[in-house]
Amino acid sequence: MMKMFKMVVAASSAVLLAAGCAESGGEDNVDLTAQALEAAKASGFVPSEGGDGGTLHIYTWSDYISPDVLESFEKALGVKVAIDTFDSNEAMYAKLKAGGTGYDLIMPSSYQIRTMAREGMIDKLDHSRMPNVMKNFDKSFATQILDNGFTYSAPYAVTYTGFAYAKDKIPEGAEVDSWSILGNEALKGRISLLDDMREVIGSGLMYLGYSINSENPAEIDAAVEQILKWRANVRKFDSESYKTEVASGATWLGHGYSTDITQVIIGDDESGAPARDDIGFALPKEGFAIAFDEMVVASGARRKDLAYAFINYIYDGDVAAVNMDYICGPNPVRPGIEQLDEDYRSLIILDAQTLRYGQILTSFDDKPEVQAMYNKAWDRIKATESR
Repeated sequence: MMKMFKMVVAASSAVLLAAGCAESGGEDNVDLTAQALEAAKASGFVPSEGGDGGTLHIYTWSDYISPDVLESFEKALGVKVAIDTFDSNEAMYAKLKAGGTGYDLIMPSSYQIRTMAREGMIDKLDHSRMPNVMKNFDKSFATQILDNGFTYSAPYAVTYTGFAYAKDKIPEGAEVDSWSILGNEALKGRISLLDDMREVIGSGLMYLGYSINSENPAEIDAAVEQILKWRANVRKFDSESYKTEVASGATWLGHGYSTDITQVIIGDDESGAPARDDIGFALPKEGFAIAFDEMVVASGARRKDLAYAFINYIYDGDVAAVNMDYICGPNPVRPGIEQLDEDYRSLIILDAQTLRYGQILTSFDDKPEVQAMYNKAWDRIKATESR
C-alpha cells in the first residue's frame, strides 16, 4: 500500500503541476469577507463601534493558513491577525511554559493538548460559539483525532510523516518507502530528520515493529540504538528548511510532513516556486505517524471572541476549500472537501487501506516516568555527533 500511495502522489500531482495548489479547487485572491462576518456573528462576536477591532494573535506552524483566508477575516471584522510560528510541539510548549504569553489561538498537535489542558494553558471549548465545527466536521476523520468530543480542541489539519526525496539521487533498488533507507550509505550526509522527539523516536519504534507510543524501556532503548546507527548518515535535525533543501539539492532525503512536501512538489505560481516532478513523497511501509494539528483557545487570551470567530470561520465550507488549496492538506470540513477537484482531493486525503499503516501519536502527560524516559532517549540521540 505504501508503494501505491507513492504512485498516487506522482499521478495526481502531474495533473496539478502546471496550476499549483492554489488552483486545484479554489481561486486566487478570493474574497471571503461575507463568510467571515457570518461565521463571526454566529460565534457571538460583536464588531467594535470604533472600527478598530484589535488583534488576534495566533501561534502556529509556518505557511499553515491561506493569506486569502487571513485577509478576508481582517477585512470583514476590522481586525488584524498577528502570526508567530513554531517548528515543533516541544518548542511551542517550552516557550509557553517559560512564560510566553499574548496568544489567543494556538495550533498544537493532538498529543500535546492533554498536557496543556492539565496545566491550565488552554480553555475548555464553548461549543455554542463554534456551530460550524459541530455541523461541518467530517466524521471520516474521527479515527485520526484523540478528542472526538472537542473538549479542548477543534481539529485543524492532519499531516502524515514520511520522506521527501530527490528521485534521481535515490540508489537503484533502495526502498524509499521504508525507514531502512536512513541507513543507506549512498545517502550519507544528505539526510535530514525532523527536530522532533516523538517523530524521530517513533521512526525507530515503528521500524522495529513496535508501537509509536511504546512505554516499554527495552523497546525505546532498541529504537534509540537503531536511530544512532542511522545517525551516521544524518546531515542535521531540521523541521523547517528541509522543505526547500530537498528542492535545492542540499538534502536528498528529508524526513517531513505531507503538507509541506506536497507544497514543494506542486509548486506555487504566486511565489514563483516551480512544480517539482523530480521530487517524490513516500510513506514508510513499516508505519508512519498521523498527527492532527488542532485549534485551542489560550486560557490567558485577551481576545477569546476573535479566537472563536476564527475557529468558526475555518469551518465554513468555502473558507476550508480555499485554505486546503493553500496548505496542500486536508481540513476536516466536509463542505470544503466536497468542493475540491477530484484529483486534488485524492492527492491530499489518504484512502482507508493506506491509513491502516498510520499510527496516532498520543500523550504521556499523565505518565511522567514515561515522558522522562523519552526525554532521556532524545538527549542521547541529539548529543551523539554524526560519525
